[in-house]
Amino acid sequence: MYGKLPSDGSLVPISQDERHIFTVSQLNREARELLEGSFPWVWIEGEISNLARPGSGHWYFTLKDDRAQIRCAMFRGRNQNLGFTPDNGTQVLVRGRISLYEARGDFQLIAEQMEEAGAGALQRAFEELKTRLNNAGLFDSAHKRPLPTLPRSIGVVTSPSGAVIRDILSILKRRFPAIPVTIYPTAVQGKAATAEIVAAIKRAGRRYEERGECDVLIVARGGGSLEDLWCFNEESVAHAIFQCPIPIVSGIGHEIDTTIADYVADVRAPTPSGAAELISPDQNEWFQTLTHYQRRLNTLLQDRLNQQQQRLQWLGKRLQQQHPGQQLLQKSQRLDELEQRLQRSIRQHIQHKQLQLNGLHSKLQRHQPLLRIQHLGTRFQHLGQRLQQDIQTQLERCRQRLQAGAHTLDAVSPLATLGRGYAIIQDKNGAIVRSASSVKAGQQINARLGQGRLNCTVDSTDKQ
Repeated sequence: MYGKLPSDGSLVPISQDERHIFTVSQLNREARELLEGSFPWVWIEGEISNLARPGSGHWYFTLKDDRAQIRCAMFRGRNQNLGFTPDNGTQVLVRGRISLYEARGDFQLIAEQMEEAGAGALQRAFEELKTRLNNAGLFDSAHKRPLPTLPRSIGVVTSPSGAVIRDILSILKRRFPAIPVTIYPTAVQGKAATAEIVAAIKRAGRRYEERGECDVLIVARGGGSLEDLWCFNEESVAHAIFQCPIPIVSGIGHEIDTTIADYVADVRAPTPSGAAELISPDQNEWFQTLTHYQRRLNTLLQDRLNQQQQRLQWLGKRLQQQHPGQQLLQKSQRLDELEQRLQRSIRQHIQHKQLQLNGLHSKLQRHQPLLRIQHLGTRFQHLGQRLQQDIQTQLERCRQRLQAGAHTLDAVSPLATLGRGYAIIQDKNGAIVRSASSVKAGQQINARLGQGRLNCTVDSTDKQ
């Protein structure tokens, strides 16, 4: 057996009496006691993985980050007091002591306390407060107040320097610039924001009760993480909104963001801009409505005047009808009417008999042979005219076809080609010259044009 000296690194023999031999269990126990005695209680943050829950009630899991991991155990007496149930992937804070599992020699952490870390803890606190306030009745629809149709004044609780207030003022100016706007400035993020928001809401409510400063209130903030919006998840803010005498519209974050203030508010808008759209009437719609009512009022007044005028005329006619002279005129008119009816009846009877006589005369005339002959003669004449028209039509069609053929023939005629500026070259024998190589310099040639001919002498030739 050799030992290593620290000075020069050389090995020297060690006697049998100087060796202290450990069993594996002894070594692990010594290591466990050393670890447990050397390290105080520690807090560790990490992500749970490989979570196992055997029938004993103990929990065994691995706590890891992006570079390392450690085995952990949390016994039943400790995990029964947790306010949540962890799962694989849950980010947690664990308080425990460093130890060693002797049976396997595994380095491990004995967990005594566990909390959700980061957004998980905030989400749990959010759900717990939401449940508590809901049970207390702060979310009941019976407490929701209706928004005014035409607000006299609009209040806005938000940061005076952010983009949110500019968007809200821009929308209110575009939709109904006549409504005054009062800004109650406050921080909307950070620890101090909660108290400022509560104070701003209470100030708006107090001024409403004192002098009716604004009759609807917007509580607004831009989007952000759960931590950024947390000041709107505080219980004091919820109670301030619930106790405010003014109807409140919440426009906090984006459409997917939900806060406790949204549940308590009388109306929730998806965004701050949506809140401004929601509470402000459209001036164009109001102008159209007023114009409609004005026209309707004018129509009703005109109808009323017409009715009274008609009634006045009717009463005047009744007064005239009661006059004795009018009664005599009516009787005389009735007598004239009966006389006219009698005359019309006599004339109608005479006309009826005349029609019967004419009908019989027409039947007699239709049975005469002369009328039949005249009818057949008229038909023969009509058929002759139709035959002549058909012959003219056929001749016209043939003439058109002949003209179309002539145009087609003219289009492919060599003379038409000559008419477009081309020429036909012939030698003295009348043969058509198709190539420059077939003639020589000094040779006589004839060029036939669209109009006339040219007698030419070849000066030179170019065979290209």
